[in-house]
Amino acid sequence: MDVSLNVWALTIVGLCALIAADFFIGGRKPHEVSLKEAGAWTTVWIVLAGLFGVGLWLFGTPEASGEFFAGFITEKSLSVDNLFVFVLIMGKFAVPAAYQQRVLMVGVLIALVLRAVFIAAGAAMISAFSWIFFIFGAFLIWTAWKLIQDARGGHEEEYEENRFLKMVERRFPSTKDYHGTKLFVVENGKRLMTPMLIVMLAIGSTDVLFALDSIPAIFGLTQDPYIVFTANAFALMGLRQLYFLIGGLLQKLVHLSYGLSVILGFIGVKLVLHALHEAGVHVPEISIPVSLGVICAVLVVTTLTSLAASRKKAASPDKKDVDA
Repeated sequence: MDVSLNVWALTIVGLCALIAADFFIGGRKPHEVSLKEAGAWTTVWIVLAGLFGVGLWLFGTPEASGEFFAGFITEKSLSVDNLFVFVLIMGKFAVPAAYQQRVLMVGVLIALVLRAVFIAAGAAMISAFSWIFFIFGAFLIWTAWKLIQDARGGHEEEYEENRFLKMVERRFPSTKDYHGTKLFVVENGKRLMTPMLIVMLAIGSTDVLFALDSIPAIFGLTQDPYIVFTANAFALMGLRQLYFLIGGLLQKLVHLSYGLSVILGFIGVKLVLHALHEAGVHVPEISIPVSLGVICAVLVVTTLTSLAASRKKAASPDKKDVDA
């Protein structure tokens, strides 16, 4: 889809306006987010993404709209898996409930900027080297296999600080306690970081790792940088509210990793087929409608089997107690 510079500018301005509205309406004053508030905002972001996709259909092409929805659903499902790590980060740094939404908001903004850089780099590589699809495809297939192995291992996840975060903590002293939403305070004449800034950097820098599989995945569905960026933006901007909405359900999505591994493996195969096609080899290519159908079907089946398994597991102790 041919997108002019003016459309890019209007899109970025519109996204910034939405982010500002989100902050001033729901996130300016630190507070503990209720399920009602999280549900309302999650609905708003999903509706906005749906309207944007419909707009692409009306003012762009049906193919562009299909690519956006496929990319948005894929990025959203991968974001849900990322919420597991966000929960671990919040727990490790003991972030008070009232400040968690501010941490997530800034962390998501950092992630959005980093994603834009990754998308620009990915688009440049694709335009210069067609063989990069082989690398993207192989990486996604390997990631899918690793997800299955990790899921089968059943090990408890623990958050480990990355090198960037450790470097920041070594070079810049910080306070032990939170000081509201302040990022820096002055104590005994010294300017110190607060844990609030550290946890924000943890959320934002951790997304660099998440982008390593999510960006190649969406490039497997569309090579249009505009669609890749907007799908990522809408998926990320509703992540803060989704964290509070399904935080209690995360532990019940026991088969999510299996579902995501199937999706990533499927897109990896799609990328390899596309690379072969670009190289002149006559192989079938997987269309966007088929991709969208497979992604949705896998997520539905994964969710249903996860909830069924969780209910069965929850009922097992009760059954033992009755037998006793």
